[in-house]
Amino acid sequence: MPKKLRTYSTEFKAEAVKKIEDNNGNISATAKQLGIAMQTLSSWHNKANQGKLAGTEQYDPQLMAVMEENKRLKRQLKVAEEEREILKKATAYFAKNS
Repeated sequence: MPKKLRTYSTEFKAEAVKKIEDNNGNISATAKQLGIAMQTLSSWHNKANQGKLAGTEQYDPQLMAVMEENKRLKRQLKVAEEEREILKKATAYFAKNS
């Protein structure tokens, strides 16, 4: 039977990260207290330190907006590069067969 994927609210994540400080930075002890995986809490802690975890003091919505735009632009670039490669091959094919 597969494990059920648990989801946590942004408020819970922010509070969990704050609790790490209460435990003198001990992520393992905090995770045990909260009953969550240490890797999960560590991931939230890293995101909070990078300004990517909503609900924390470090959270920067402008950073998130820039990151989303960056993702979108990378996708557009990938599509444009694929289209260019297709056109190169088509040009070579038709030049060869003319």
